[in-house]
Amino acid sequence: MKRIFIMIIIGIVSAIIVFIFVNKIPLRKKVFNTYSAVEKGIFEITVTNYGELIAEKSIDINGPEIGQRTNRDYNQGSSRQGLQTRGGDIHAMDLKIQDIVPEGTTVDTGDYIAQLDKTNYENTLKDELENLKTLKINLEIKILDTAVALTDLRDEIKNQKYLVEEAEITLEQSKFEPPATIRKAKINLDKAQRTLEQKKKSNELRIAQTQSEIKHEKMHLSKGTILVNDLQVFLAKFTVTAPSSGMVIYKKDRNGVKRKVGSTVNSFDRVIATLPDLSSMISKTYIDEIEISKIKIGQKVNIKVDASPEKAFAGKVISISNIGEQLSNSEAKMFEVQIRVDGSDPSLRPSMTTGNKIIIETFNDVVFIPTECVQAGPDSIPFVYGKNGTKQIVVLGKSNDKNVIVEQGLETGTIIYLMPPEDTQKFKLVGENLISIIRERRL
Repeated sequence: MKRIFIMIIIGIVSAIIVFIFVNKIPLRKKVFNTYSAVEKGIFEITVTNYGELIAEKSIDINGPEIGQRTNRDYNQGSSRQGLQTRGGDIHAMDLKIQDIVPEGTTVDTGDYIAQLDKTNYENTLKDELENLKTLKINLEIKILDTAVALTDLRDEIKNQKYLVEEAEITLEQSKFEPPATIRKAKINLDKAQRTLEQKKKSNELRIAQTQSEIKHEKMHLSKGTILVNDLQVFLAKFTVTAPSSGMVIYKKDRNGVKRKVGSTVNSFDRVIATLPDLSSMISKTYIDEIEISKIKIGQKVNIKVDASPEKAFAGKVISISNIGEQLSNSEAKMFEVQIRVDGSDPSLRPSMTTGNKIIIETFNDVVFIPTECVQAGPDSIPFVYGKNGTKQIVVLGKSNDKNVIVEQGLETGTIIYLMPPEDTQKFKLVGENLISIIRERRL
């Protein structure tokens, strides 16, 4: 037992001695320097940004159109889409998408696409159907009332004719009577004849009046009938079908949000979805206001698609917006640039994310190095550190996002530091003859 205890004490002491010894050994600081070789070849200046694929041409799938009918349309019995109720023109209300096929669905002409909510206009149709019944009843009553009134007038005229005949007979029989009696018989005949003429004129006026009233009722009935028919045709268009065959792609609104179930369309923007022509695709991207001046129509573009990273596509700038937009994810104004993808590929689909490298300028057979290799002192004269222990002054040319052209000072294959090495004061400055060239270019 005593021996075990002694061995434990010796082990602990040995461990302490080793720990102290190790910690007293000074650690040698390791420095890893990374180098790069000066290259020579094709050098491209590019502007790169992400974009989105859209079809260059597409067919819109629209909801129903709401217009306004003129009185001339009604008078001519037109059945155009314009709608009008007793209270005036129907207001163009937003139409909610109640159902829509999944995006990417392949359809043929006439296939079902979407269903819009009919509730508001179905209530309007119900009201107009009730109004149409009332108009029909009013016309029937007016025709019956007219028939009764005209029958009464005709009976009155017939009775008055009898009175005229009686007055004529009385006058004929009074020719041997005293003059006063003859005079009275003549007055009675004259009164009866004038009353007959008045009743005939009254009958003619009443006929004209009733014809006008019936025509007016028929016009209201015609308008109501046309409106009901138009509403029924209009509501039938709330079931949206494909105008052509193709793949259904949801329409994006001004904020870039795709329309789906619950979204609304209106008379100013009736597009629910589109049927794109996949044979000609456009990569739509946005370039900030700092670099947009570099972009020209016709410039070549290298395109990558996130969905097919193994493939590379070529393209060309075909459109540059003249007005910048303030996008939600950028503080700078952004300008829309459209790039047509050369050829066609069945793997390309609308809304796919693209990486667009627009080639601004190409230099052949030039010397270039990574931009991080270039250093500068207080005088802003650029130089690089060579692995051979030199501090080489360089004349630089144009640059891109990774490399810069070296016009003078370096040869192909020279090994240089990517980061400043230790003990930079030990490096020998060379290429001082290039300082004057660099300063002249700055003037």
